[in-house]
Amino acid sequence: MSSSSSPDWARLHHAYGSAEDVPGRLAALSSADPVVRGAAVSALSGNVYHQGTRWPASAHVVAPLVVLADTPTTPDRATVVHLLHAVAIGDLPDDVLPFDPVRVFAGAEGVGPSDEAAVLRVLFEDEDPDPDSVADIADAVAVRWAADAYRAAELHAPSFLTWLEDPEPAVASRAAALLVWFPEAPGLATALAGVGFDRDTARASANLALAFLPGPPCSGGLAALTACLASTNEAVRVTAAVALAHRQTTALPDKALTVLIQADDDEVTGALPGWGRSLRGHVALALRCLGL
Repeated sequence: MSSSSSPDWARLHHAYGSAEDVPGRLAALSSADPVVRGAAVSALSGNVYHQGTRWPASAHVVAPLVVLADTPTTPDRATVVHLLHAVAIGDLPDDVLPFDPVRVFAGAEGVGPSDEAAVLRVLFEDEDPDPDSVADIADAVAVRWAADAYRAAELHAPSFLTWLEDPEPAVASRAAALLVWFPEAPGLATALAGVGFDRDTARASANLALAFLPGPPCSGGLAALTACLASTNEAVRVTAAVALAHRQTTALPDKALTVLIQADDDEVTGALPGWGRSLRGHVALALRCLGL
């Protein structure tokens, strides 16, 4: 993962100071030893994504993580995609979908290198730091780091689209859950609609992603969702009904409403890889959208 364009990690910062340890952590994600991989995931989750906060090093982690996920021999690629999602999106809940990055990252406007340097100096360099001296810019700087990580990931949306067809169900499901945050990705709605009906986990996750895209639904997406209502797989059937409730609130097919009510009565269980809300939670949200 080293190249002539690799950043000077020692000069970058993460939550605990210099990011010079990051290349080693990234390399460890390829280890055959699950203990070594687990330690690397834990370390990266704590330093480049720290309780939702991103740092100057975070944006630079995106490309190496994409390379790892793109490499078939990488062990536990689903965990790599999960880590990528955390770095790119942070702790944003699905309540903010459809996603508008311009609005969400508006607080970063006007933040310059001197502002970032001032915050980093107080956090890591001053012997007697005065947090109040940067209180008026600290939040905006944090938004800048989040925006940088998001924009770095946005460049790799074409790779995310290929993961929708990944033979590993968790990778494909997480890809759909990640892609919904990049609504401008070319061909996104068509790719989601085209996920195979014989791939239950991926299809169900694609259904949820179709639920939260901005703008009017595409005809292919609506056709796929309607067809999924007849699926014998509960997750596929329920997520299709959820998506149709979001996209066709005033013209919901009777079958979709029946599926939602049945899922609510049965207290449907489970969740899909990449989504923070359970299936039951998605059903409740869909019924609320319908005023029920």
